[in-house]
Amino acid sequence: MKIDLLEMCFFRVAVVSPALRLADVKWNEEEICKSIDKCKEQNCSLVLFPELCLTGYTCADLFYQPLLIEKATEALFSIARYTQNAEIAVVVGCPIAVNNTLLNCAVFLSQGEIVGIVPKSYLPNTNEFYEKRWFASGKDQDGREWHRNGKKIPIGTDLLFQHTHFPDCLVGIEICEDLWSPCPPSIDMCLRGATLILNPSASNEILGKSDFRRLLVQSQSGRCLSAYCYASSGAGESTTDLVFSGHCMIAENAMILEETTRFSFDTQIAIADIDIQKLVNERRKSNNFSQPKNASKFRIVEFGVKEKAVEKLFRSVSCTPFVPREGSQKKERCQEIFSIQSTALARRIMACGCTKVVLGISGGMDSTLALLVCAKAFDILSYSRKGICAITMPGFGTTSRTRSNAESLSIAMGATLSVVSIHKAVEQHFLDIGHDPKVQDITYENAQARERMQILMDIANKTQAIVVGTGDMSELALGWCTYNGDHISMYGVNAGIPKTLVRTMIEWASEYEFSGDISRILQDIAATPISPELLPPDEKGEILQKTEEKIGPYLLHDFFLYHAIRFHCPPKKVYVLAKIAFENKYNSQEILKYLKIFYQRFFSQQFKRSCMPDGPKIGTVSLSPRGDLRFPSDSLCTLWIKELENL
Repeated sequence: MKIDLLEMCFFRVAVVSPALRLADVKWNEEEICKSIDKCKEQNCSLVLFPELCLTGYTCADLFYQPLLIEKATEALFSIARYTQNAEIAVVVGCPIAVNNTLLNCAVFLSQGEIVGIVPKSYLPNTNEFYEKRWFASGKDQDGREWHRNGKKIPIGTDLLFQHTHFPDCLVGIEICEDLWSPCPPSIDMCLRGATLILNPSASNEILGKSDFRRLLVQSQSGRCLSAYCYASSGAGESTTDLVFSGHCMIAENAMILEETTRFSFDTQIAIADIDIQKLVNERRKSNNFSQPKNASKFRIVEFGVKEKAVEKLFRSVSCTPFVPREGSQKKERCQEIFSIQSTALARRIMACGCTKVVLGISGGMDSTLALLVCAKAFDILSYSRKGICAITMPGFGTTSRTRSNAESLSIAMGATLSVVSIHKAVEQHFLDIGHDPKVQDITYENAQARERMQILMDIANKTQAIVVGTGDMSELALGWCTYNGDHISMYGVNAGIPKTLVRTMIEWASEYEFSGDISRILQDIAATPISPELLPPDEKGEILQKTEEKIGPYLLHDFFLYHAIRFHCPPKKVYVLAKIAFENKYNSQEILKYLKIFYQRFFSQQFKRSCMPDGPKIGTVSLSPRGDLRFPSDSLCTLWIKELENL
């Protein structure tokens, strides 16, 4: 599959820690050019090298030598010419002599030219660092030009570099210590629109520093809603007193995308595709990026690189974006989610002044998770779990498997179990409204859901309790819930949890929260096909009505929800990302079919979300009309479906 990076608003970058010989400029130049070739082979658009990589950062008083500075300058122009054929933008670190001062600079090279020079602002001069001995701060260079070889090259900390064909790709540069300062220059750059920050660095290693450095890069990319590329000097630097490891990272909005191996004498390269569109969309939702009047002014320098179609994306695309990764993080995240849900419910119970809750238990995943949350909330409040009124309401589609699991789990959890059959009530209702029960249409199905909710509400009134909703976020997104039936409640504890995460939560609970019979029941519930059980079972008594056979896999719909709603990706981009994520599971036709269903249902079912009950926000996606999603119920999905039809 060919992926047009520019069309998808991706920008491919590489961070490199090249093999180095201290003060051997020609050798370093050749090694840098070799690295550029390797990055070109991978269709990179921009390559970042470390601070002072042409000479080495640890040259010390050799920086006083005019020969070293002159040869570094010559090498700079040589590499610039090399970018003409490479069709790639390059940023290298080089000492630059300006009048009576020497500046520690990052030099931006593109299309055979030096297009701009950014000097370092903050010079470290404590402990192992002594930069002020050789270099001057670049703060006074703003608005100036460097005259060399008949060219006038912009120089200053006030430069931003903009992609000619991709205006949202605006690049800012700060150097090493600039990031560690109390007010990093990148903050002003991002307020003025920079979406990608480059940091050529020379950061030595001491115990624990790599973890702090990684955290610093992550947090700065998150604070600035930007991508942050960091390239540091490698093991070829002098070890007179210090050791350098070549730590290079690419981060995007607080997430490390790629990272190099440290402590290698060989060239190390990390490559990633930055999602510029995602960053811009995040900023448009944030009032903090509305360009305050007192922000610094910048000069914009254009650069151009030829974008190409690529075979693969240098970026991980998870098929379950809502589900925590395996390992300790998954355990911790699930525990955190469970705590948010149970605390939210406990607070609502306190506010209502009641000591009981009512919920319908079907033996499915959603009601199971809601029951677990109720139990935890009652434990928090030191209430007896007998106050949890778990009601199972067998109907025309209830199977022995789900009913048995519902009843067994309720008893094992210490809840008060009630069994209320809806057969006679629904049959009477069909008679009252003149509906033939042999016609198993939407009326047949929804009448059962509404009867169940009437029972729950009335029992709640009778016992002075609140009805806890069990529906999840995926059902709300698709409108796969009965209006004024399971759509309604007095508090929806699962409203912020999509279906794929509900299953994960139950699996987590069966492994870490419970054991014995409860664990066994939870495992069987997690393995039960998803169904509202509103149509009669098959001749073997098994579930006949399977939700995913009707509307498509929740695995796909949760993926669509994450990218289309959380990051506002256009349909074509969602489609391309889905093809990557589900390459070995679903073909293009299946993805396209269910993506159309997603958009059609998401738009048409907004009226259900517009009056959805209160419920806690769990992750970065919420469908609450009082919170994250302000969406007109009568809007049309014509534009989105049209784009899919044109694929």
